[in-house]
Amino acid sequence: MNKFTLFVLALIFAIASSGQNFSPVDGSSSVKFKIKNLGISVSGDFKGISGKINFDPNNPDASKFDVSVDAATVNTGIDMRDDHLKGEEYFDVKNYPKISFVSTKITQGPKSGNFIAVGNLTIKKVTKEISIPFKASSQGTDYVFEGEFKINRRDFEVGGGSLTMSDNLTVNLSVLARKE
Repeated sequence: MNKFTLFVLALIFAIASSGQNFSPVDGSSSVKFKIKNLGISVSGDFKGISGKINFDPNNPDASKFDVSVDAATVNTGIDMRDDHLKGEEYFDVKNYPKISFVSTKITQGPKSGNFIAVGNLTIKKVTKEISIPFKASSQGTDYVFEGEFKINRRDFEVGGGSLTMSDNLTVNLSVLARKE
């Protein structure tokens, strides 16, 4: 084989093994959170998920997530509370309209179909590295990514010094990603 043929074969292999591109489907995805306030569990969610996902379950190292949600869509079912959460002390949506996650590393998890995404979560002006364990399930040419993680709201300067609200909250994700 000549050098040109080897180059073409290497290029084809590199393209084939680089993963597939997906876009999150907002109406079929959910980003939910749960936190205690005065000892009572408060649930809410965000909409407006967008971004790009490159995912290859056989080569997670080559995968990448770059996604965000619209912070102004925060919804707990109580309009007055939602308006308060959009304010400066909480999500400050006027100055920081997006909450974003950009992965820096994806690794295989302990079971088949399970992975761990390590990356940078940005809320308001604060960026912190977090790990998100998730399950990837293929649905035809699409994928559903489901995961759960915990964060400390104070790490992201959310909620000020509230003594009635728990510092830690749980985030549950279910993202339908459509092949581009």
